[in-house]
Amino acid sequence: MELTNWAGNVRFRASRIANPATVDDVREILTGPGGVRALGSGHSFSLIADTDATLVSTAGLVSEPRVDPDARTVTIGAGVRYGDLARALEAQGWALSNLASLPHISVGGAIATGTHGSGDGVGTLSSAVAAIELVTATGDVLTLRRGDAAFDGAVVSLGALGIVTAVTLDIEPSFEVRQRLYERLPLETALAHFDALMGAAYSVSLFLRWTDPDVVDQVWTKSRGEDAPAIPGDPAPATESLHMLAGVSPEACTPQLGVPGRWLDRLPHFRLSHTPSSGAELQSEHLVPRRHAVAAIRAIRELADDIAPLIQVTEIRSMRADSLWLSPAYETDAVGLHFTWLPDQPAVEAVVAKIEAALAPFAVRSHWGKLSAMTAAARAAVWPRLADFAALSRELDPEGRLRNPYLGFLDEL
Repeated sequence: MELTNWAGNVRFRASRIANPATVDDVREILTGPGGVRALGSGHSFSLIADTDATLVSTAGLVSEPRVDPDARTVTIGAGVRYGDLARALEAQGWALSNLASLPHISVGGAIATGTHGSGDGVGTLSSAVAAIELVTATGDVLTLRRGDAAFDGAVVSLGALGIVTAVTLDIEPSFEVRQRLYERLPLETALAHFDALMGAAYSVSLFLRWTDPDVVDQVWTKSRGEDAPAIPGDPAPATESLHMLAGVSPEACTPQLGVPGRWLDRLPHFRLSHTPSSGAELQSEHLVPRRHAVAAIRAIRELADDIAPLIQVTEIRSMRADSLWLSPAYETDAVGLHFTWLPDQPAVEAVVAKIEAALAPFAVRSHWGKLSAMTAAARAAVWPRLADFAALSRELDPEGRLRNPYLGFLDEL
């Protein structure tokens, strides 16, 4: 049976699929011959996990969460899905500060690709990592903790340093969230008051469908307080539950209309119990420093005629700066411009190249797990520690067994 990613646009070429359940299983794989790549939940749209050798599924690397209440951390296997972890934490009165829109993704895979949620005061998912355990290409088990010399380089790892087997994350006491939606905010109003808009709630997402390129179709807010956020321009509050895609049932979406509920049932856009779509889509995401966000969005607006025929929806989200070398928010507050495309890869790739060219003056960093045309030189220009990461990968994987064509840019540094 052919193995594909979730979207079906990547057909893995692996000659062998391994399904380890323990650290010793992973060590046995890595002490054997040949190339190796790790696969999380398969939600990446790029060729980051592809290999013609051994593909290691981390889905079996799960464990019961071990909560340390004094340190406010939880340790779990890298294959655990965020939604499953969230349920286990809530049962003990704990929470994560942030979740991505999909709770279906694995912890290890999300961290390795720099995936994020949203919120001016909230870091990426990777920024919550307090410690990471991985098996290197030589079969050695390495544990790195926040503050260790190589830690900031090893969290967003692209799978180039080893197979991550366990992760320790920061936690906090459980909390409630209210999710409210607003419709049809003029784009110029949003840009004129961008900081106030993105800071109006704990988490804010702007959705544009580009049928009218001068309108933000929906504003999604997630608040930890009772009061409704003050949205610049006073757009109309939604009076019924909505999906961000036109004409799609909101059944798969988390509860809205300001009804309070548990953090795990509001921070993601989608319910764990529902598949949000059939996978018939492609995605790209392009992240810029917060200081360039308004200019970058204006540049995207100029490409509306190219984007509109291929787009399902664009989402704009924000995140706090961190110190992780390959994070999209490395040393800068960042804004992500996320595109969910129709599944026409040649046409989408052509538009993505135009988007990245338009955003190049704004120090754009494209998501590691999504479609991108960025060259090694372009990546090195915006991730100043990329050469240091390449050196770390050579130190931990001197024979390049964890490399694949996607990571070829590391050989140019």
